[in-house]
Amino acid sequence: MKQYDVLVIGFGKAGKTLAGKLAATGKSVALVEENPAMFGGTCINIGCIPTKSLLVAAEKNWSFEQAMAQKDTVVTRLRNKNEAVLAGAGAVLYQGHARFVEDKVIAVSAGLEEILLTAETIVINTGAKSRVLPIPGLAQTKGVYDSTGIQTLTERPNRLAVIGAGPIGLEFASFYNKMGSQVTIFEAGSAILPSEEETVAQLAQSYMEETGISFVLDATIEAVRQHDQAVALELAGQEQIFDAVLYATGRVPNTDQLGLEKTAIEVLDNGAIKVDDYCQTTVAGVYAVGDVNGGPQFTYTSLDDFRIVFGHLTGNGTYSLKKRKSIPRTIFIEPALSRVGLTEKEAQAGGYDYIANELPVANMPRAHVNNDLKGLFKVIVDKESKEILGATLFGHNSEELINLIKMAIDNHIPYTYFATQIFTHPTMAENLNDVFNF
Repeated sequence: MKQYDVLVIGFGKAGKTLAGKLAATGKSVALVEENPAMFGGTCINIGCIPTKSLLVAAEKNWSFEQAMAQKDTVVTRLRNKNEAVLAGAGAVLYQGHARFVEDKVIAVSAGLEEILLTAETIVINTGAKSRVLPIPGLAQTKGVYDSTGIQTLTERPNRLAVIGAGPIGLEFASFYNKMGSQVTIFEAGSAILPSEEETVAQLAQSYMEETGISFVLDATIEAVRQHDQAVALELAGQEQIFDAVLYATGRVPNTDQLGLEKTAIEVLDNGAIKVDDYCQTTVAGVYAVGDVNGGPQFTYTSLDDFRIVFGHLTGNGTYSLKKRKSIPRTIFIEPALSRVGLTEKEAQAGGYDYIANELPVANMPRAHVNNDLKGLFKVIVDKESKEILGATLFGHNSEELINLIKMAIDNHIPYTYFATQIFTHPTMAENLNDVFNF
């Protein structure tokens, strides 16, 4: 058995950052990652970075082959960089599958070889994996992919079915549609993006339909099966044939192969590891960070978990999950859909005395300069305090602008500040003057 000060399981954002920072303080640190294709974590290998690289390539009208090649170039470069940074910090990297055999003992296996590692501090950073719905044939049929597998295609499918109209499904649908695929999205619910502003979700669907994407709502897929070299979906007793199928029905914490039953680490009903305000599990000295602890599945919240755990371990901070502030998010469809805080429906449910205002992007000077009039800005503010309760920005550059509103919410800056702020012109930011002008 080998002893370390710190042992990290999984090469994700929080884990790799902790490994590097703690190694730099003189701690002996080991990091275990089973899959070399995941060195660096979900974001740079199969998540944010490759998918956005594909969307940018599509905007540049690159071919499918060019887009995939560029994606691979970007991913490989960042993966190698992450491995080099970790090694440069002095952390030891083990490639193999890690599982607990005791609270503080990990068995790492690679083929027939196995080694035992132990540490006073252990960090679980194994991320999440695609949720597989219990649809007969879904997991067994050739030509059916999750969000990882769909990125490995060498030929563009002429007909693509997407199961699930959430952020992942919509982003891949947008990419393959721009590449020339005939895309059909199947959604079990009665609307797409039910957690977003209803008017904005409806706009998003209409824009995607204008590009040729089809939607089937209230869809119940009864079975998936092979149809010659294609894939058949059975709905309401009828078959629809596609060259490829993507299922994008959410992601679940990746905990089932960790051997947690051998420990006193508690797991919630959804598979997430139970943690306290400092991301510490029910075993003292064992932490769970990133998607595996059931928090928002974003690389930037994983990085925030790092801040919490690093401060807790070094005694240099009091920051905790309880003190985490608002979390912005963006869905990279066209145009980008970004939100922070509450929707109007959530403000109503919360009993707030609020004012809501909308501003069509078509009313914005910069939108005319861009020749892109799609979208809508909507804000919700508290009548009495004048603080911003939430904002939905559906338009060009919204992924950047939403961060301004996030900072205003976190710092209790009243909406009147935006109404009287001087912005450069012509920009999308200056439209915050008008949308906050009540």
